[in-house]
Amino acid sequence: MKRIVILGSTGSIGASTLDVVSKFQDRFQVVGLTACTNDTILEDQIRTFHPTVVALSSPDAAQRLRARVDTTQVEVLEGESGLCEVARVPECDLVISAIVGGAGLKPTLAAIQAGTQVALANKEPMVMAGHLMKQEAKKHGVTIFPIDSEHSAIFQSMEGHRKEDIRRIVLTASGGPFWDWPATDFERITLEQALQHPNWKMGAKITIDSATLMNKGLEVIEARWLFDLPVAQIDVVIHRESIIHSLVEYCDGSVISQLGHPDMRTPISYAMNYPERIPLLPPLLDLGKIGTLTFAPPDTEKFPCLQLAYDALAGEAGLPATLNAANEVAVHAFLNNQIAFLDIPNIIQETMAAYHPAPLSTIDEVLEIDQWARRTAEEIMKTCMTPV
Repeated sequence: MKRIVILGSTGSIGASTLDVVSKFQDRFQVVGLTACTNDTILEDQIRTFHPTVVALSSPDAAQRLRARVDTTQVEVLEGESGLCEVARVPECDLVISAIVGGAGLKPTLAAIQAGTQVALANKEPMVMAGHLMKQEAKKHGVTIFPIDSEHSAIFQSMEGHRKEDIRRIVLTASGGPFWDWPATDFERITLEQALQHPNWKMGAKITIDSATLMNKGLEVIEARWLFDLPVAQIDVVIHRESIIHSLVEYCDGSVISQLGHPDMRTPISYAMNYPERIPLLPPLLDLGKIGTLTFAPPDTEKFPCLQLAYDALAGEAGLPATLNAANEVAVHAFLNNQIAFLDIPNIIQETMAAYHPAPLSTIDEVLEIDQWARRTAEEIMKTCMTPV
């Protein structure tokens, strides 16, 4: 029986993880859950899975929850400190990190520093502080298992092979809802259109990141640290069908990939039960029925966010954290109809241009850069807002 904590249990990854748990209750036991503000869904999860401790980022939401559950059976914590406490509970074997955005950095780090194995869906901690996260994982004997479908595919395609034989890794990208749109039409993109992903059902923030291709840029940065490969060995290809989840090319010309239906339960369950696979028994992958798999190079002129991520990775050490913070500010504004779709890359680019190199040897220094970038992006946003 593997005891698990889910950070971000009310989001799409958390819900998929709990779906796996519900089908394999002889293999997994939930001991802790966290959420941001959704105390209603968290209450339902408590009654179904019976964790011993939970936490909500919002003190108000935590107070509401305490009034409705038996606090002699489940401890209800609050705030960032509460999330971190849940992340390091001693009776846990695996922490699944699925918090959205940079808010996942400290709780994920808390799990690593407690010596608990981590399954990572929250890519932002590796984007913001990848070298520090890997340093802490090595220090505490922690393995970071990737949950993102692309990184899981790479992880699986590297199994049984020598890392020194890798020529490059190739992350596949669906291209989002606007891949086939002419650039001249981007000015009229609406929030409702941007939230319609063609293949995956995801949360709002990651869906917008997919529409701008920033999600793929963040994955490039994460891959650099997860697999300890230089940026020159990390490529991206547009694959509209989302059947091939990523590829690894070796020095002899062999290319190994992982294929499957676009279902996040597959990479989640692989990380949860590694090295054994769980019999999820999804529909058979009928390639004859699918017929055609298509590929195209990314278009960084139409989708500049991908190039901005490459630029951040190739530049000063604090630029990935700057890029991530500015993106979170811009996407939040777009989700609230405060800016237009095309303002997102402009705000990120101007924030990166304003960055001046700063020390980056501790998590606190990363967080200082994060806060500076958020303030800067907010100021830039005021001057370049587009009527919507």
